[in-house]
Amino acid sequence: MRLLLVEDEKRMAEALAAILRKENYEVDIMNDGDEGLYAAQSDAYDIMILDVMLPGMSGFEIAKQLRRDGIKTPILMLTAKGELDDKVEGLDSGADDYLTKPFMTKELLARLRALERRYSGVNNDNTLEFGDIELNTDSCMLICKSNGQSVRLKEKEFNIMRHLLINQNKVMERESLAMKIWNYDSEAEYNNVEVYISFTRKKLKFIGAKTQIKSVRGIGYELREGD
Repeated sequence: MRLLLVEDEKRMAEALAAILRKENYEVDIMNDGDEGLYAAQSDAYDIMILDVMLPGMSGFEIAKQLRRDGIKTPILMLTAKGELDDKVEGLDSGADDYLTKPFMTKELLARLRALERRYSGVNNDNTLEFGDIELNTDSCMLICKSNGQSVRLKEKEFNIMRHLLINQNKVMERESLAMKIWNYDSEAEYNNVEVYISFTRKKLKFIGAKTQIKSVRGIGYELREGD
């Protein structure tokens, strides 16, 4: 799970990032609004935490611009401003949740988990499903529901399958997949995507699944149910 944290208080940002990394989030930190917007527009993140009071653009302005750009990544506003009108403005700007400083770490993590469940399609038993396959997001096990066969996916295979399942019923662009898995500013060659797509296809075949990863020429990949 890749997370963007936009927070101008550097000590707080580093402390939060350390907590989140212990919870297995991959965290990128930006310390001003303009950099935060630029990073967020890459669409490389699964969740974003935005402070409201930032140098440059405010968190409200970032959220509004992202929604205008069609970026639907869940946003948690994190701020010292706790008045009702501020919360309403944050939510109306496009944020999905609002947490006032100071806060308890447990509450922050619970709110992030709730956003993840709401927007990723993860079921109550921490699984993602499509066609005849099921992915357990805790164990990284890929299961064929029709025959019960299963296999554990390696990290890159798991991330590819998770993103394809979250974006099921639409084509996921190759560049977007590369950014989400190899980082938006990575120099990784795009052929790495094809290599790991091939590995993941072999895992689907190994468990006897009819669901396939199909290439859409010039665009990317999508999941399709087999005959």
